[in-house]
Amino acid sequence: MDVATAKPTPAERAAAPHHCLDLVDPDEPFSAADYRAAALDALHGIADRGGTALLVGGTGLYLRTVARGLPVDVRDADPMVRASLEERLAGDGLEPLLDELRTRDPAGAVAIDQHNPRRVVRALERAIISGTARPPEPEGYPAPVTWLGLRMEPPAHRARIRARIEAHFAGGLLEEAASLRERYPEDLRAFSAMGYREAFDVLAGRCSMEEAAERDAVRTWAYVRRQRTWFRSEPGVTWLAAGEGAGAAARARIQPWLQATPPADYAGRR
Repeated sequence: MDVATAKPTPAERAAAPHHCLDLVDPDEPFSAADYRAAALDALHGIADRGGTALLVGGTGLYLRTVARGLPVDVRDADPMVRASLEERLAGDGLEPLLDELRTRDPAGAVAIDQHNPRRVVRALERAIISGTARPPEPEGYPAPVTWLGLRMEPPAHRARIRARIEAHFAGGLLEEAASLRERYPEDLRAFSAMGYREAFDVLAGRCSMEEAAERDAVRTWAYVRRQRTWFRSEPGVTWLAAGEGAGAAARARIQPWLQATPPADYAGRR
């Protein structure tokens, strides 16, 4: 999935090292936790080499997961344990699970909503695996992080979106979608990414390319609005005007990090 994801070109990859691309196939499960593991591995390697990383993207959950940590660590999750607990819930009801939870972690049992079966099952799952029903504190990236956001006025932003979509269709999106459709079903979660659903509709004759481009633009703009809402709740973001001059402003902002040495307790950390 190269075209509609705006993946860096071979020339761009040659100009600067890129990481965490082409990690999985479209039909492979890949969560924010999986991304965090891959990103932290890359970040640690960059720091060990004395470099400074730029984590670039617009998916707020993934950025937050890397920089600030997951709200619930997935190490205390086990599908088999959960399936067993859900089977017990269906057969015996909620009270036996609550009794076991109170035995394993009395304080953790008090801290959850005991009338919510899903939360009781999840808390007992954690207690069985890790010994406590309470989720661990998030663990973020252990070195300094600075957050920069790019902001653009809506008319210019909409025009940029439209130009990007036209470039995707002109740059081989339909051909890429046809190749993907030969190997994978259209309803994969990965194909909910902007542009692919619309390209499949063109190939199937469900709409014209012009209609697909319009729908893609509408869907992308809706995503932009959700991004804005998300990042308004993200603390510490420095907002810069996108376009000419943004590069210089960003460089000025991150120059202290570029000159800094990784903390002694961080170098080599894995």
